[in-house]
Amino acid sequence: MTTRQEAFGDKQRPGVLSFLPRVTLIIVTVLVLSNLAAGIGVAGYQIYHDGHIFPGVSVWDADLSGLTPEEALELLDGRFNYPSNIVITFRDGQNVWTVTAEQLGVQFDTYRTVQAAYEVGRHPEMLSSLREQATAWREGVVISPVIVYDQQFAVNTLNEIASQIDRPVVDATVSVNGFEATATASQIGRETDVAATLALLEEQLFQLRNTEIEIVISETEPSVPSALEAANLINTILAGDLEVYIEEPLPGDPGPWYATRDALAEMLIIELVPAADGETQEYSVRLNEEQLRSFLSPLAGRLEIEPINARFIFNDNTGEIEPITASQTGRRLDMAGSIQVINAAAASGSRQVPLVFETVEPGVPDTATGEDLGIVELVSSATTYFAGSSSARRVNVEEAAGRFNGVVIEPNSVFSFNEWLGDVSTDSGFEEALIIHNGRTIEGVGGGVCQVSTTAFQAAFYAGFPILERVPHAYRVGYYEVGEGLGMDATVYSPIVDLKFQNDLDTYLLVETSVDTARAQVTFRFYSTSDGRTVQKDGPYVTNQVPHGPAIYEENPELAPGQTKQVDYAVDGADVTVYRIVYRDGEILYQDTFFSQYIPWQAIFQVAPGYAPYTN
Repeated sequence: MTTRQEAFGDKQRPGVLSFLPRVTLIIVTVLVLSNLAAGIGVAGYQIYHDGHIFPGVSVWDADLSGLTPEEALELLDGRFNYPSNIVITFRDGQNVWTVTAEQLGVQFDTYRTVQAAYEVGRHPEMLSSLREQATAWREGVVISPVIVYDQQFAVNTLNEIASQIDRPVVDATVSVNGFEATATASQIGRETDVAATLALLEEQLFQLRNTEIEIVISETEPSVPSALEAANLINTILAGDLEVYIEEPLPGDPGPWYATRDALAEMLIIELVPAADGETQEYSVRLNEEQLRSFLSPLAGRLEIEPINARFIFNDNTGEIEPITASQTGRRLDMAGSIQVINAAAASGSRQVPLVFETVEPGVPDTATGEDLGIVELVSSATTYFAGSSSARRVNVEEAAGRFNGVVIEPNSVFSFNEWLGDVSTDSGFEEALIIHNGRTIEGVGGGVCQVSTTAFQAAFYAGFPILERVPHAYRVGYYEVGEGLGMDATVYSPIVDLKFQNDLDTYLLVETSVDTARAQVTFRFYSTSDGRTVQKDGPYVTNQVPHGPAIYEENPELAPGQTKQVDYAVDGADVTVYRIVYRDGEILYQDTFFSQYIPWQAIFQVAPGYAPYTN
């Protein structure tokens, strides 16, 4: 029996391999046909959109699919007016300026925007173009509008705004016209920072929305913020004359004195000085110190009162000094202090200003002790004699000597006889007596004062003090030769001829004087602390003696016939030398020479007219 299989066995079935060529051919054919179809489709797509923007391309919400560039330009020109609609506001405080983006140089470039849209899907490389076309078709491609910005428009706009904002810094000033001062106000300087403001603008400009820009401004504070206070001060100072007076005047004090408004105006000093903040300046107003000093200087000498040292005597029993005249404080015009109070008073509006004085304490108060001053012992004394003097001469000797009693001389200072003698006049207690003047012995106020100066010289001589100035008399005077002999006199004639010596000790020197009218003698005693010096006198040595000439007779109409009056006495001339050697601790401290040249002096008699004797 024959099976189905066997029945189809006689006839061979084709194998799998025999079908492969066919399948491959079919697949290839399909692919070729598919690609051909796709190519035809792509080609058709390209041909269809040739000269048109590919589907899916838009500029923001404006769909440009399938539009020609010309159609796209027309569409965008109607849709996009951003530059003219967007408003930019510039602010400076309450001041604002509004401008459009177009005025700031912003323009919408539709041509370049459409060009960018048209170039979507159109590249030299085919595959890139196809991929971009596909993306546009499936997802869409949004093109940003092309904005053109000309910065110079913005700069010009900001410069115009700046011209309305900018202002220079101005310092306050003060001026004076006559007696009135006026202040001008200061001004803060403002300058627009165009570059910084432009940078802020450009950060916002391309966000395509209305916005506000705060203008960047640099402010400069004035270095002189105000002059009002200075002007007010000047007006106060010049409000009227200024009176200067002594608050507690003494009898005989002068014053008051006045600085007129004109004078005050001349004295004004107005200058800029650093203010307290260390950064700004302010006006300083004051009266010129030098001119105030010139105003006050003439007063200083008139108002000065020298302090008066106490005067003492030395108590030989106790070895202590005792005051006989109290010390007195002095006063001196405090120039700096007075200038300061005048400036302060003028600034405060006060028109009356008390002068400022300094109290000058005496160098030797009456509370001083001998130990304080080094006055502990007698260091020298001298006595001269004036027996035979007229009563007027005796009065003068006593008056002059009294002016030196109790005087204290400072260490290493110079003693001036004339300084301590003071005024020699009938008003101050002196009388007229014989004096030597211009080569004659005449009646003059103060005759006999030289008795006192001679005594002071001899005391200084034996104290070993340096004699700085000593002048002998023109001719020999008998009063001065009693005791010490020739060459030990000293004449004075204030202010021309003086007697001066130096207290070269390191301690004070007390001068004590006394006049014994009964014995007709005057004594100087010097008290201090001895430094061990001793004095040796050598002389006098008399040379070149010249006899006096014959008597001279002068007619005096006030004399009666036969009446004779002798007004000068004859004395021989001579040169006299005295040497002094001063020792200390056995060594010669110094030595000096005192030379006196006495001219011969003739006797002079006065007689009635016609009664002078005849002489050959």
